[in-house]
Amino acid sequence: MGLIFDIANILSGILLGITALDKLDGESDFFNNIAKKLMPFTTAIGGTSLGLGIFLLLFRRGEFIYELVAITGGLLLLTHVLSQVPAIGGVLVKISKKLMPFKVIVGVALIILGILHLL
Repeated sequence: MGLIFDIANILSGILLGITALDKLDGESDFFNNIAKKLMPFTTAIGGTSLGLGIFLLLFRRGEFIYELVAITGGLLLLTHVLSQVPAIGGVLVKISKKLMPFKVIVGVALIILGILHLL
């Protein structure tokens, strides 16, 4: 389960931090091509980051920051889906919109933490 969580977080980081990553690769558009291929799976990737982040936060001790960043990344990727959740959808959308200015920071943090956690 940890490997799936790490991969989902790295992919979430690529989707969220694409504006910063685009500046790194220059003319090659490497990260843009990856992001285009990942776009159809945004809901699945965000759901995995959010769901496993909550699960591991509740049942595993010691990696509090990593799980919180993953939950934040999942919320940012699932903004379009969260509005459809009954009873708490409005609250989740408000939280997600307040986190939107930190989208790139969360994305880069997810990439770094995901790679470090894999090692």
